[in-house]
Amino acid sequence: MNTGCTTRPYQELDFPRACAAIAAAGFSEVAVYYNASAAGTPAIPVTAQSTAADVAAARQAASAAGLTPSLLLGGWQPDLELAAAIDDYRRLIDNAAALGACWLLDLGCDQRELRADYLALMQAVAPHAEAAGITITLKPHGGIALTAADLLALYGTVAHPAFRLCFDPGNFIYYSAGAIRPEDCVDALAPHCATAIIKDCVLGPGGPDVMVTPGEGLVDFPQIFRQLRAGGFSGPVYLECVAGNSADDRDENVRRTRTRALGW
Repeated sequence: MNTGCTTRPYQELDFPRACAAIAAAGFSEVAVYYNASAAGTPAIPVTAQSTAADVAAARQAASAAGLTPSLLLGGWQPDLELAAAIDDYRRLIDNAAALGACWLLDLGCDQRELRADYLALMQAVAPHAEAAGITITLKPHGGIALTAADLLALYGTVAHPAFRLCFDPGNFIYYSAGAIRPEDCVDALAPHCATAIIKDCVLGPGGPDVMVTPGEGLVDFPQIFRQLRAGGFSGPVYLECVAGNSADDRDENVRRTRTRALGW
């Protein structure tokens, strides 16, 4: 079961420096999330709007660090008309393929009233993804993808091999404020999951918080991985969040989590 790291713990760095840090922590795969950009605000290095030169630069940065950019964080544009949103998502798929990724991580949609549009979009783009060698994986993220039943219903309706699920245990706790336990969701979802996220969560006076080092929150990771394997899941998995008030603290916690994950 391959274990990679997202750029989220290093999002204050630009993408090349984040890749270097992830490689130094012992990983060989990177999931491309947000990073510092020339514009001064965090940005995903590869989006639907990226040029061929942008994509090539990101691919080269990962390669220079010895990393495979195997997953790209994506998402649809619900503010666009459906036809335009479909075209936009197809460009995102093409750029993900040019990056060298094989997984495109999708977050669903916050607005439940747009569920039908989301389904129409996924049914339209899934054949394009399959042709490009990309698998779209949807993870729990609130909205239309809050519960295991929500995810299974979306998966069953899209009904295409290029559309799978991503198991994110911390998000079940976070978006339900603790009402949903991830261990209760694994058995039903594992056969349909192509990727998984290592993310923990705690509940405090300020509400749920996922900025916690995995293994130090509410998620029982050994149990989660036992259930995933029993359901036929074989990876990959990606570390997304750790605790830490400084870059050095987060880097130390990334390294600590990699060691823990190898034991899980």
